Amino acid sequence: MKPVIALVGRPNVGKSTLFNRLTSSRDAIVADFAGLTRDRHYGNGRLGAREYIVIDTGGFEPDATEGIYKEMAKQTRQAVAESDVVLFVVDARAGISAQDHEIASYLRRLGKPCVLVANKAEGMTQGLQLVEFFELGLGEVLPVSGAHGQGVRSMVELALERIPGLPPEDEEDEPAPAGVIRLAVAGRPNVGKSTLINAWLGEERLVAFDLPGTTRDAISVPFERNGQKFELIDTAGIRRKGRVFEAIEKFSVVKTLQAIENAHVVLLLLDATQGVTDQDAHIAGYILESGRAVVLAINKWDAVDAYQREQIERQIETRLAFLKFASMHMISAQKRQGLAPVWKSIIQAQASAMRKMSTPVLTRLLAEAVQFQAPTRGGMFRPKMRYAHQGGMNPPVIVIHGNSLEHVPDSYKRFLEGRFRKAFDLVGTPLRIEFKTSTNPFKE
Repeated sequence: MKPVIALVGRPNVGKSTLFNRLTSSRDAIVADFAGLTRDRHYGNGRLGAREYIVIDTGGFEPDATEGIYKEMAKQTRQAVAESDVVLFVVDARAGISAQDHEIASYLRRLGKPCVLVANKAEGMTQGLQLVEFFELGLGEVLPVSGAHGQGVRSMVELALERIPGLPPEDEEDEPAPAGVIRLAVAGRPNVGKSTLINAWLGEERLVAFDLPGTTRDAISVPFERNGQKFELIDTAGIRRKGRVFEAIEKFSVVKTLQAIENAHVVLLLLDATQGVTDQDAHIAGYILESGRAVVLAINKWDAVDAYQREQIERQIETRLAFLKFASMHMISAQKRQGLAPVWKSIIQAQASAMRKMSTPVLTRLLAEAVQFQAPTRGGMFRPKMRYAHQGGMNPPVIVIHGNSLEHVPDSYKRFLEGRFRKAFDLVGTPLRIEFKTSTNPFKE
């Protein structure tokens, strides 16, 4: 499982700037005034081969009792509870404040691993300016600059060192036993994930109740069907972050994201009575970003009429168009209808994700595609594709070498993807195509 790092501090100390630096993104809005971030914000980061999850939080006021500040404080407490280590961010230029003392007192009481980070320390000499932060009682102060990247690598290294029992990088993801397929069932709360797994197992193994949020953690259950072994993972439903206020649900989101990352195949379960929501699209986007093989299942299909069924199919075509490579099944977990074909699609998706593609066949398919339709000219030169080979599995990666490939448009990339998918029967798995342009050794 990826370690989880939470950024905590009072407003306007630069937490979102650090979040963007750690995730190499611009996902968090940054501006020079306090209170911009309110909900928790999740992102993926990497230090060398080590991957981690970062949680950005709003300005923390532990004693807030009303209004938006009380809700922001709840979000921050949940982020701290989800995390393995906390980065307590203070403002090196503004100095210490009473609010810093309140947050430090809260973190000391929790006893969670913590690193005290003095942000905005660019150009400051280490020493006297940071001495006052020692009175927070959290040990050594680490000066960094989120805006300029100074000291950020050392900060992450120190944070990961503080996590007790963190395995070495090469042992981080414990592989499943040979032949076992990890299957995560993901979706919004109350779509029937636990009911579906109980139907597969033939027993009430998991608590299923008509109340959103019944499942709180990612539950793993061994299962065997027709000689194939599975590890079924029932995940907690991912709500919109603004609605996750219950203290009991504090681990749900991050555990679900970790379960998706750790699975071989993800079954994305939708609710036919609710249609395809923005949250369904958000979860589907995360699955795609993670590169997991995916199967779509629309539960409670028996509870909707013909008009609603037509509407749902249209919504899937528009809102989940990026998952059109996935198999789709209409089921009823409660009545155990339509469940057998789902297994066939799961095994097919896993086989597609692990498909081996030989270099001669890929190169021949590439040549045939170019002969059928050559890429458009970009600038002075037309892209010239020479050969292709497989660059990875789960998801499959195809690397294409040639000249001027930086000018290949996305539409042509989709055209190539369709040709490769058809030739290798890749169903249920994302396919990534990478271009590598040759450089002229005599250019200089």
